[in-house]
Amino acid sequence: MEFRGVSVLLGVLLLIHCSHQQTAARKKPVKKDASRDAVVVELQKQIDDIIQELNLLKEQQALQTVCLKGVKIQGKCFLADPLKKRYHTASEDCNALGGVLGTPTSSLENDQLRDYIKQSVGLYEQVWLGVNDMTTEGQWMDQAGFSIAYKNWDASNFGTPEPDGGKSQNCAVLSSSNGKWLDENCREEKPSVCQFNIV
Repeated sequence: MEFRGVSVLLGVLLLIHCSHQQTAARKKPVKKDASRDAVVVELQKQIDDIIQELNLLKEQQALQTVCLKGVKIQGKCFLADPLKKRYHTASEDCNALGGVLGTPTSSLENDQLRDYIKQSVGLYEQVWLGVNDMTTEGQWMDQAGFSIAYKNWDASNFGTPEPDGGKSQNCAVLSSSNGKWLDENCREEKPSVCQFNIV
């Protein structure tokens, strides 16, 4: 209802603005009217403010939809995508939705994300995380290019603790069975989980 009211108000202001511009274009300017210019500037400011508020409302509505479809964990919304894709495709798809590939920042968040992945994708799946060492081997970064503080690498991987793939495995996955992280080849196709920060 509030969205419809904002849209109607925006439409009326745009009509007034366009009408004013057409009238001004037909008349030969004899003398500039400073008060009329101030009114136009104020109307344009109001229109810009309404457009900004409308975009914020759209963003909040989209985020609420994501949270309803996914899960809210520690001030973030996560949405699993069971469709198997390569790392870069999964990342681009998250970006297109306004998010990034998920990156847990604490043990609690990692465990809650693991439980959500179990329910939504499956018990023995691995999902892409927003963690990689593509830039510098061994320096694991999030998708914004910042070094990650929290890590949950699988240390019980038959004598070779993760990450163990060297230059051929540069992208991290979360195992839905135990919540541990493994490094994998970014070209493999896996489900993913997108993360949206709540504003």
